Amino acid sequence: MPPSPSLPFQALEQLRRYDSCTLSNAVERLGLRPRNEGFVDGSIVCRFPHLPPAAGYAVTGRIRTYEEPMDGHCYYEHLGWWRYLETIPTPRMVVLQDVDDRPGFGALFGEVDARICRALGCVGYVTNGAVRDLDAIDALGYHLFAGSISVSHAYAHVVDFGGPVEIGGLRVAPGDLLFGDRHGVLSLPSAAVPRLPDLAEQVLAEERALFQLCQPDKFSIDALANRIQEMARRQRC
Repeated sequence: MPPSPSLPFQALEQLRRYDSCTLSNAVERLGLRPRNEGFVDGSIVCRFPHLPPAAGYAVTGRIRTYEEPMDGHCYYEHLGWWRYLETIPTPRMVVLQDVDDRPGFGALFGEVDARICRALGCVGYVTNGAVRDLDAIDALGYHLFAGSISVSHAYAHVVDFGGPVEIGGLRVAPGDLLFGDRHGVLSLPSAAVPRLPDLAEQVLAEERALFQLCQPDKFSIDALANRIQEMARRQRC
């Protein structure tokens, strides 16, 4: 399936004003998918939680690190993979599923890949496998979301690319719009993006009102019940 058309740069930048939790709440209000879908589980960790959020279109592939590749090529010499990256709109998010029986034994992604991917318009890397060279990649301001860390690339190599993958319970197809920050990675339905800023502002406004209610001199169970009923009514509208 070809990737979806890219959204205006300004639309993605507007989304980056929010965190992934707020956007997740906003997506829920649209009722486009079950609430237990659309995000990675806790096995995938944001390695640089101090970085601002990143948003990009998924560039997908599958890797192995434990067994030696049949062609014996160096782990970053797969030119077909690099050319494939350019077929996905920018900004890009690299998403590689480690399909070894021991995912994360070695790390395909380190400083070399981070610098190449950044030059190709990529803003982050998502994997159930491992990453390395953390200090160098952190200095680049490049996001890593990974299941583990490894000292070696071992026999890391790309097996195939351009198809659907699954990372931390999240199924990702080429061109899917992903949003990541310190909380994890969220898939955003592209058709919903124009509505998400307004919905996110609604979420934040309702939370601020609830927080105000939680002041000791204002709080009561009856007031809380009224506020919850009001929030539920608005969410149904």
